[in-house]
Amino acid sequence: MPAESPALNERALILLKTLVERYIAEGQPVGSRALSRYSGLDLSPASIRNVMADLEEMGLIASPHTSSGRVPTPRGYRFFVDTLLTIKPLDTVEISQLEGQLHAESTQRLVVSASQLLSDLTHFAGVVMTPRRGAGFRHIEFLRLSDSRVLLILVTPEGDVQNRILATEKRYSPAELTEAANILNQNYAGLTFDEIRRRIREELKQLTADMTQLMTAALEAGSRAASESAEEVVISGESNLLDSQDLSSNMATLRKLFDLFDRKTGLLQLLEVSNRAQGVQIFIGGESGVAPLDECSVITAPYEVDGQVVGTVGVIGPTRMAYERVIPIVDITAKLLSSLLTQR
Repeated sequence: MPAESPALNERALILLKTLVERYIAEGQPVGSRALSRYSGLDLSPASIRNVMADLEEMGLIASPHTSSGRVPTPRGYRFFVDTLLTIKPLDTVEISQLEGQLHAESTQRLVVSASQLLSDLTHFAGVVMTPRRGAGFRHIEFLRLSDSRVLLILVTPEGDVQNRILATEKRYSPAELTEAANILNQNYAGLTFDEIRRRIREELKQLTADMTQLMTAALEAGSRAASESAEEVVISGESNLLDSQDLSSNMATLRKLFDLFDRKTGLLQLLEVSNRAQGVQIFIGGESGVAPLDECSVITAPYEVDGQVVGTVGVIGPTRMAYERVIPIVDITAKLLSSLLTQR
């Protein structure tokens, strides 16, 4: 959890805000002369240096060895984001452009498109946790291929179509396949596969063993199809981080970061935390609890299907990022993804 914010007077607030904004914009330590020029305060260089010393003592800024200027610390960024940041909402033209770029014929491609869009707009890494497939299916059909093979056509709750071939011991007639599909569609659409299997055992004792066997095989195949159909996390634009001056200068950090992207386990745990939160979440440096992200900031937002949170979108970049622009991009992308998935 972020540390409690220190109490600052108005002069210190203005100077800290100016320092963080100049450092984000230019990437160079900010000195008293620049603060005097950009802050709008009528203060002597000595007064500015005194305030800077106080801010440094509070752990909000630090002085690199190679410069007389100061840079924000993770705690300084946290204070800036929580207290001083002015979000710049995207205008209707930008939102329309986002809507035009975010489209695909399947849920998985839509997720990939969202990840790529986040990366393109921020020039950092875009991440999307794919939808949790809580429900089993929206619609099922069976098609006889041969005496011993049946094609299972399964439409997921998100509107994707999954096809699986079932090997059967019995030769099912078209009428039997239609009957089995009708029973499943009319009674069990929207339930999880585990719930359906349990209820079939309890409720459909009057069915023949052959029919129960067909339905059970379909549920097993559908469950496997749902779990195998998509990666849990989609990442786009990792190479953008190589262009970040703040990250590219430390190859050890970059190696750990790309190893995290490759394994995804720690990243998935962080996105799961965001999945349970309300609205945009901002993790600065070590706040994420994921060591390879100690030099990064992660901005996330959950997205929904029919009012239920099913996944998370986010951006990973250096702590020196334009938070006022990245935050609304993540927020709007999550909302657009929610709308598109709910309409499917």
